[in-house]
Amino acid sequence: MMSRYFLFIFLFFLFQDFAFAQYTPNYDESKVPVFKLPDPLKTFNGKKVKSVKKWETKRRPELLDFFTQNMYGEVPGELKITSYDVLEQSNNALNGKAIRKQIDLSFRKDNNLLDFTILMYLPKNTEKVPLFLAYNFYGNHTITNEADIIISEAWAADYPSFGIINNQLTEQSRGVRANRWPVEKMIDAGYGLAVIYYGEVDPDKDDLSDGIQPFFYVDDQQQPADNEWGSIAAWAWGLSRAMDYFEMDEQVDASKVIVFGHSRLGKTSLWAGASDTRFAGVISNNSGCGGAALSKRRVGETIWRINRSFPYWFCPNFKNYSKNEEALPVDQHELIALIAPRPVYVASAEEDQWADPKGEFLAALYASPVYKLYGKKGITQNEMPEVNQPIQNTVAYHIRTGKHDVTDFDWEQYIKWANTFIK
Repeated sequence: MMSRYFLFIFLFFLFQDFAFAQYTPNYDESKVPVFKLPDPLKTFNGKKVKSVKKWETKRRPELLDFFTQNMYGEVPGELKITSYDVLEQSNNALNGKAIRKQIDLSFRKDNNLLDFTILMYLPKNTEKVPLFLAYNFYGNHTITNEADIIISEAWAADYPSFGIINNQLTEQSRGVRANRWPVEKMIDAGYGLAVIYYGEVDPDKDDLSDGIQPFFYVDDQQQPADNEWGSIAAWAWGLSRAMDYFEMDEQVDASKVIVFGHSRLGKTSLWAGASDTRFAGVISNNSGCGGAALSKRRVGETIWRINRSFPYWFCPNFKNYSKNEEALPVDQHELIALIAPRPVYVASAEEDQWADPKGEFLAALYASPVYKLYGKKGITQNEMPEVNQPIQNTVAYHIRTGKHDVTDFDWEQYIKWANTFIK
């Protein structure tokens, strides 16, 4: 009897692995399932929301709670900055154009210790500056070639062509991602930039024991509870702690901090903006499933696929909707709507079909009625714009030529949009 049981278990997992290996994403619009998109201005019990007050007191709280409990996960406690330290500062960064600061934020609780470093570039001769805040994937030292940028000692995914071997960041990767961060353009436009290596807050691997989550484990707990935070919510938590610091920094206009993210960090920027209303604006670049793309379309990456590939990004409850999107009483347009009335920019890339550009556009479109409730202009056209032809309203969108990346074209649009709606 026992041998049959183990045979069953073996065959079950064998079938699961086979199914995963055989997964073929859908990119054919004719094969998108028929679905009914939930109305962001109708409560779960069917009542129409007709005023900002009803949105803010009834609909927004219930949507935020659903996304918290069933997708990104609840932060199970509060932890403030224990201390901060200026590790390095230069008033002649970027060939004399900018101020550079490297700030270490420390967090302590019981026997737990966590630090992460914010690299900041600020325009000179300006007292209070608006700021783009973002994570990077391979360390602060990768965003410019400046020799004084500290190399993080945190775990990193191996990337041999960047010189990252045995999960260690190295000098070889200095400046390798500078193409994604046109810092001087931001400085020239009057904006600062603050970046954090996301692996210092929570290493991007299926092991929620070496980031911020263990600070809140109780008794012999080893993993977050079913409704508690995965890595995306942990990374969003880190962005909010950076905001705590900005509110103390006299050189930063904390009322004008725009949170930016690409790919999985675009998912993070959306959740950070939805869950922390202090952010003045949100930019989601190629964020796809679990970010700006509508889940019910099942185009490109799906809930099932993302939960299999990255089971630690979301809370365990999100797995209830793997291959079960029709049961979701929400969709990602309502995540975007949670940011209202603050400006939000959703961007896609023509060749990044995995992220479902049309689903990202539609989410921005269907979030727009909530912005209209506030008297803000969202997406007003039902058809996607032409490639490289941005729609720049309080809700903005563009699809550009190229692949899954961050380009100068993207940043040129973000700066132009921020000049109009935030600065």
